[in-house]
Amino acid sequence: MPRNESAFPPGDEPLPANGQAPHSKFHLVRSKNVKLGTSPNYLIHGWIPREGLILIWGPPKCGKSFWTFDLLMHPALGWEYRCCRVERGTVVYIACEGERGLAGRNAAFWQSRLSEDADPPFYLLTTRLDLPGQVEQLVLDIASQIPPAAMAAIVLDTLNRSIGGSESKDEDMSAYVAAADQLRERFKCAVVIVHHCGIDATRPRGHTSLTGAVDAQIAVKRDASDRIIATVEWMKDGPEGGMFASRLEVVDIGTDDNGMPMTSCIVVPANDEADKATARKRPPLPDGAKIALAQLRKALDVEGVVPPLAGNGHMPTAIHAVAYELWRRYCYTAGIADSQEAKQKAFARAADRLKAEEIVQQWDMWVWIP
Repeated sequence: MPRNESAFPPGDEPLPANGQAPHSKFHLVRSKNVKLGTSPNYLIHGWIPREGLILIWGPPKCGKSFWTFDLLMHPALGWEYRCCRVERGTVVYIACEGERGLAGRNAAFWQSRLSEDADPPFYLLTTRLDLPGQVEQLVLDIASQIPPAAMAAIVLDTLNRSIGGSESKDEDMSAYVAAADQLRERFKCAVVIVHHCGIDATRPRGHTSLTGAVDAQIAVKRDASDRIIATVEWMKDGPEGGMFASRLEVVDIGTDDNGMPMTSCIVVPANDEADKATARKRPPLPDGAKIALAQLRKALDVEGVVPPLAGNGHMPTAIHAVAYELWRRYCYTAGIADSQEAKQKAFARAADRLKAEEIVQQWDMWVWIP
């Protein structure tokens, strides 16, 4: 072919490098002109992508909903999650089953970790849902109440109660994934799907098109010590194999209309087996020490920092701690005793007991939980 002849039929010649067809929908970008984005890739570093579909799955009663609720509360509060960096934003938690349990879980979290004046942008929605059939209405209703740009994550708990079809049918699962993607695209956020396992507990239940579509997959199970073990099975654009061990801690949340006690649970990091064996041998903590320990956990969650003394040989390198006097103020506010003099004595006894049993450690002005 002569060098000046086109390889394209008349009318099909390509546009110039900087040309653009009128009313074109798909715009090509040269490789050298592609800009690298510098916004964070993660909502919770190493665990939840900033945008994408995330599957959290496990057998019934393994603690996956408790763990997911606790995990996603951290972006709403702007709290670091167990040394993992967190991007702050609004979270919508859609519970399609266990509505009463969710209310109790919420009450336990607030009672144990938040002050009365806290107001994190964490929204609860308890409803029956057919996501594929109602996604457009859901998008409109959420967007009318929350600025889309503020959204960090939407949780769908569980897939089974929000699919409106069969988990095992290709067409139904494909429609569900498309609807979840519609939420992701509209709000540019993480869409977290809580799901059950199959009969043999080795993989998520239902059609495999779900696992092929998600950007991250996290398995949750209970081990022989009754710990909740969460593991990153795979991550499309990140490391795999990360693991957190947690346990449930019972919290009294009030009394019902018949005067019977009501309880729920919060998620706390699990001790290793040696610590658990030691804890079983300890005598029960007195009420004052229990209050002081709970208030130290709250203070660490709300105001904990890495002290300038960290890593000096007396304190761990990246430990979160609070000032001893701040801990004291939290205990006074929580009502560790009635009068001022009684508060001083009660707090001193509680702090000494917790330090003696090495549940709490102190160096200089700083206290922390090892």
